[in-house]
Amino acid sequence: METQRNNFDDMLNVSAVPQADRKEAFIAESRNNRNRCYELSKKMTEAVAADGEVFQQYLDMQSRFDRYTANNVLLIMAQNPRAEKIGDYNFWRDKGVYVKRQERGNAILIMEPGKEYEREDGSIGTYYNAKKVYDITQTTMKDRIQPQEGSITDEQLVRAVLNNPPVTIIAAEPDQMPEGKGAFFDSEEKCIYVRKGMTAEDIFRSITPELVFASIADAGKEYDRSENAFCAYCVSYVLCRKYGVDTKGFDFSHAPEVFEGMEPQEVRAELSRVRDAAGEIMLRMERGMESQKQSRQQQNRHEREEAR
Repeated sequence: METQRNNFDDMLNVSAVPQADRKEAFIAESRNNRNRCYELSKKMTEAVAADGEVFQQYLDMQSRFDRYTANNVLLIMAQNPRAEKIGDYNFWRDKGVYVKRQERGNAILIMEPGKEYEREDGSIGTYYNAKKVYDITQTTMKDRIQPQEGSITDEQLVRAVLNNPPVTIIAAEPDQMPEGKGAFFDSEEKCIYVRKGMTAEDIFRSITPELVFASIADAGKEYDRSENAFCAYCVSYVLCRKYGVDTKGFDFSHAPEVFEGMEPQEVRAELSRVRDAAGEIMLRMERGMESQKQSRQQQNRHEREEAR
């Protein structure tokens, strides 16, 4: 019986893809991805502004992705509302894990700044490009991100939020405090009064919005408590979510009233204010916690040396 032979000669004749075509295809894909980002951002912004529950879900996302811009958090939420930690292909590869083959076509698109350009009026603008990233659940990593809650003690939490405040903080007797207030920023005296006798979580929930008011006044901006109350309330919620403090008492059902009549770019500007104000407090807290950690390490070394 004659052995059957496969002839692959015809398959070997493959035309090269011209470099110009590859470039055009890349440009077209980049343009389409960028346009998709604009569309997703607009749609999600409108959803967040129209529904208090959706807005609260956005704040939850912002607490998890605190280093990302408000616009990118909107994009992440639009594409993968359960995302936990994201990175591009190289980011995950450097960690020794890889994006699953079946997930490579399901990238999350975010925007990152590109080259600068000069506008007709002489001002400088920035081009933005769509970037493909993947959530940890789309990778081969087995160990998932652990929740923040319970990772720091009450004492560490309070010390961190009190670290390097923009104004003086003073403990006050309950009868000296405004009715129903655990903390209050006094713009005339440039200090924050905090009610004595509260738990760590109550101190945290009470003082975080007042730190926002204090930072606004300290920066020399026009201080208006009522104008900044919603932003401060949102910042407090984001920080509570970030550090595992109970948030059951927060209510965002009135959020649509705040955003009523705003254009999408105005809504995103408000979201950016929340993100920036929360980030400022987080930075001080992280520095405070790092300082506490170093102090504990030094104390432990000292105790070990004495025990020898």
